[in-house]
Amino acid sequence: MILSPAKTMQENPDRHPEGMTVPVFLEKTEVLARELKKFSADTLSDVMKINPALAQLNYGRFQQWDVAKHEKAGIPALLSYQGEVFRGLDAASLGAEDLRFAQEHLRILSAFYGVLRPLDRVLPYRLEMGGRFSPEGFRSLYDFWKPAITGAMAAALAEQGDNVLVNLASNEYFKSLDKKNLPARVITPVFKESRGNGFKVVTVYAKKARGLMARFIIQNRISHPDEMKLFEEAGYFFNDSLSKGGEWVFTR
Repeated sequence: MILSPAKTMQENPDRHPEGMTVPVFLEKTEVLARELKKFSADTLSDVMKINPALAQLNYGRFQQWDVAKHEKAGIPALLSYQGEVFRGLDAASLGAEDLRFAQEHLRILSAFYGVLRPLDRVLPYRLEMGGRFSPEGFRSLYDFWKPAITGAMAAALAEQGDNVLVNLASNEYFKSLDKKNLPARVITPVFKESRGNGFKVVTVYAKKARGLMARFIIQNRISHPDEMKLFEEAGYFFNDSLSKGGEWVFTR
């Protein structure tokens, strides 16, 4: 499974599970951090299209960012992100065995860290994959990250022994994968609400539902994609008539 990150992050989660790990692409993250440290708060506000208060917060985060801090101050990625997807997933209530399963089968795509496993140590940041920041020598963050992210996901698929990728990420982050070079059958769950004479995607509900689906897969140790069709959380059900190819539609 792949998820997008959230724009907001928790600074001090209550839980620090055992078996925390180091992000795979920390050296590439350090390259981005060195460039972002050069920006003033005003520049961050302009480049990231955020208000001055958020810009000042993230200016401080980048100025203090250091690889060595991950060991003492790093937060497990799955517990650090906030937002509707992660409210639906509710990682804080997952058991130790759930987290171990998630560590093997879930990846969070990140504009700052590339690919994160749930127990990878991260420091709070704000950076969007589709934003205006372009690392030196690259046209965009997509250009910077796409080969590394694609390679990491191909390796994860090989490790789990099949070629099924459940895409629970936003379009912004799914585009960071080079699909031509990814040996995967991609299944994208889409969540729609009954509206008038049809069904419509309502973003805030769809985000939470993606988190609920990730939790369903983790807690039920789903190992075959057809088992996902049994998902009935929050009133959704698999709608075969609206589903087509790799786009699986769930409605309520």
